[in-house]
Amino acid sequence: MDMQPNARQRELIDRARELAMDCFTPRAADLDRMAQFPFEDFDDLREVGFLGLCVPEEFGGLGADFETYCLVSEQLAQGNASTALTYNMHCFTMLMMGEMADAHDMDAEVRARHAALRERNFREVVEKGVTYGQPHSEPIEEGETDTAFTVGGRRFGTVADKVDGGYRLNGRKFFVSLSDSADYFATPAILNQEGGFVERTLYLKVPRQAEGVSFAGDWDPIGMRPTVSRNMVLTDVFVPDEAEILPPGVFGGLYLSNAHGPLLFSATFLGLMQRAYADALDYLTGGMDGAPAKTTVGPVQGKAIADMLFKVEAARALYFHAVSEAGLKPEHAIRQRARAAHVTVQRTVVEVAQEAVRVCGGRALLKAFPLERHLRDAQAASVMRPWTLEIATEASWNSALRAARRKNGTAD
Repeated sequence: MDMQPNARQRELIDRARELAMDCFTPRAADLDRMAQFPFEDFDDLREVGFLGLCVPEEFGGLGADFETYCLVSEQLAQGNASTALTYNMHCFTMLMMGEMADAHDMDAEVRARHAALRERNFREVVEKGVTYGQPHSEPIEEGETDTAFTVGGRRFGTVADKVDGGYRLNGRKFFVSLSDSADYFATPAILNQEGGFVERTLYLKVPRQAEGVSFAGDWDPIGMRPTVSRNMVLTDVFVPDEAEILPPGVFGGLYLSNAHGPLLFSATFLGLMQRAYADALDYLTGGMDGAPAKTTVGPVQGKAIADMLFKVEAARALYFHAVSEAGLKPEHAIRQRARAAHVTVQRTVVEVAQEAVRVCGGRALLKAFPLERHLRDAQAASVMRPWTLEIATEASWNSALRAARRKNGTAD
């Protein structure tokens, strides 16, 4: 078993590490204070070709797969977790159009149409440097979410009416990251007609400048402030048939079948916990401006440092074990391991960030140091839909009990 990155992955990891440390880190505190989107960070990503990280090479991209994206995102998050989290929305869209769609069942005609549409999208990302947001969260739930999606539901308050040449969209979104910056928004909607719920799910490309698209609301959260995730309103927004990012029904199908999707945004928090641990060590040993080195570190602090290391390494090992299985048939054990990895990262990032502040002492709460920002950003890990800590935990215990009942012959 070789868990080491290959040569291509190492090259991309090193490039991401350089961006994170040299470019993102120096801007992070100011962006956090102002709750301002990291435009310069995205300029850097664009310049090195990272907007096309998950675009297949045949369309001019870097051709990174699911695993490689996670390795890169882990590094970027150590420079600015908000930048990594918003970048995830863009890359997730690329992976859904590419690798994830390729693994999903489609008939030949549907697949051929999707291939033609996504080529246009991929080339526009590479040639024009456009970015995508993902307005997935909605304030209401409609449709058969209680039966089609048994855990957590999928929020489909946005309705699409089929009209000549395309769709008319009406709905409201919240927590729309990149609301101040994305060129397009990969928007879930439910087709307003009779039929099965999953088959009516749509995933559509909505330009930010389209008539009827508006953004509103103050953005002043506790953490992840530079994501600038405002509310989005869609009022009779027309998008053409060619705006289908995924064929009808595929978005719902992917949600039901793909166990590893949540691990994409977990990569941000895996990187964040490592940065919190590293910054705590720098704070204590004279490697951080304004924090003189401690001449002695007592056993209480020393044990806490060791515990942080153990938690980081355990979370990272489980996470990448799960990520390495993303391309396999999602059997019960694989699904459960993915859920366990996701929940472990959600818990561990808060524990490590909190311990980093405690170990470094009261002055670590000052905004002159990054430790308090890491702790605030860590809080977002467990509340991000569709896989919050509560939803992922419930899915895990329900799956464990179903499997055990089948094994023991007591299933209904």
